[in-house]
Amino acid sequence: MNKFVELTHVAAAPADVPVAADRNRAVGDLRAFVTLLVLAHHSVIAYAPGMPAAGAFDRPPYLWAAFPVEDPHTFSGWSLLLGFNDMFFMALMFFISGLFVPASLGRKGPAGFLRDRITRLGATFIGAALIIAPLAYYPAYLLSGAEPGFVAYARTWLALPHWNSGPAWFLGVLMALAVAAALVQALAPGAFAALGRLAAGADRRPLRFFLGLSLASAAVYIPACMAFNAMAWFHVGPFAVQASRIGHYPLYFFAGVAVGVYGLDRGLLAAGGELARRWKAWTGLAAVAFVGASAVVIAAYAAKDQPPLFWNTVGGLGFAVSCAASCFMLLAIFRRFAGRASAVWTSLSDNAFGMYLVHYAFASWLQLALLPADLPGALKGVMVFASVAALSWLTAMGLRRIPGAGRIL
Repeated sequence: MNKFVELTHVAAAPADVPVAADRNRAVGDLRAFVTLLVLAHHSVIAYAPGMPAAGAFDRPPYLWAAFPVEDPHTFSGWSLLLGFNDMFFMALMFFISGLFVPASLGRKGPAGFLRDRITRLGATFIGAALIIAPLAYYPAYLLSGAEPGFVAYARTWLALPHWNSGPAWFLGVLMALAVAAALVQALAPGAFAALGRLAAGADRRPLRFFLGLSLASAAVYIPACMAFNAMAWFHVGPFAVQASRIGHYPLYFFAGVAVGVYGLDRGLLAAGGELARRWKAWTGLAAVAFVGASAVVIAAYAAKDQPPLFWNTVGGLGFAVSCAASCFMLLAIFRRFAGRASAVWTSLSDNAFGMYLVHYAFASWLQLALLPADLPGALKGVMVFASVAALSWLTAMGLRRIPGAGRIL
């Protein structure tokens, strides 16, 4: 019997966990929610005060890749949202992606799994990188004062040292991790079963798993912070990853694999487990950890003459704990309150992947359109987010109606 299937059957669920067809609903709803956080992040970033100037389009440091549009109308509340998101939301997306790996490998085998992931992730990555990203960055090109026109833009774009794929970078990294997972399963079939034992008992002792994840995260994140600037990215063609998190994201992906070995209704994610029951405590811990990590960042900026070793170490540890705490908080809340099927959340879950793919172009063009409007930054952010969510949702629904696209999106 496949090791993943074997473990799933022998890891008995607690007696109070209901066996129901909706056992994946909490994870699906959480994935939709995190996608909305991504959309909100890119919708309001133009209105956060203190963002660095993008500078020239065709010369380093190419900050327009992170800040395509900068609006003078700002709102400090968006800085709080951006800081909170940046602590954890991409790590949680990798964790959620890892949850589904064991079952998929068990059904399809390494070759089938790899073929399926490369087909889905490869096709969407190419589409988002080749179409959505250049479209999304055209407003940044116009605002840089460069020669207007799509021909001039294409010439400048192709002359850049790397191809900026925008949020599609996530798909590129996820595809690389899928390749790694397939190779591990093919070469060492018992490796993921052993990895899963690290998450054993997490339904009863989630704090132990949390502490292990936090320490492992700090161990890979702190050295990377010392070696690389926080704004530095590694680029290979259209593939990219934030340099300081090059070990952090794979760690969360394989942490998700470890939890996924036991299934989505057992172990850490058991409906009757301690994580779900203690959701209030995890919420409090996440709030305290975020405040503490933010305070360290502020203190580090204020103490510019102090040795960076201390601040990188303390800041990295604060980041690791805050990231894990926020992830556990949302896992606990969505596991605890997963209820009856909702048409809205079901649709959001079904279309979340497509919304992620297309949203960036809507965000930057809407920000450009609102740039001349004399409106408060808070209102602009809400307007852009609501429009981006609606347009991305409708677009994803439309794309999934195209024959064959539903299997990919």
